[in-house]
Amino acid sequence: MNETLNERKYQNLLIDALPVVIRTEAEYRRLLKIAGELMKKPEQEITEEEGRLLELLSILIETYEDREHPLPKGEPHKMLAHLLEEHNMKPSDLWPILPKSRVSEILSGRRGISKAQAKQLAERFRVPADLFL
Repeated sequence: MNETLNERKYQNLLIDALPVVIRTEAEYRRLLKIAGELMKKPEQEITEEEGRLLELLSILIETYEDREHPLPKGEPHKMLAHLLEEHNMKPSDLWPILPKSRVSEILSGRRGISKAQAKQLAERFRVPADLFL
């Protein structure tokens, strides 16, 4: 993606996507859908123009999420419980990532989250691993 930007192609992408500072949940969902479609493409097939649009959408989406859905600061087990709730998941949904016996211990705060588990959880929830450490 180190090509020269084709302004006409980029303008057409902008017209179709109509990126805006996100103020409503509907705008958020719309731009999230467009970004999701772009991310489905293999990285080597993404044009310079699509890459720039994806970068712009990512900034707009992240800004909205930080403002409207901030991640709470706190203990790792509380963060995990919060993310489960936000994603409408049950503790059993974590069994592919964490041993069954560990899930309840971690959620109750009786056991910590290892670095390897934090990395897996971060990938699952698309958040930084340090939220769990």
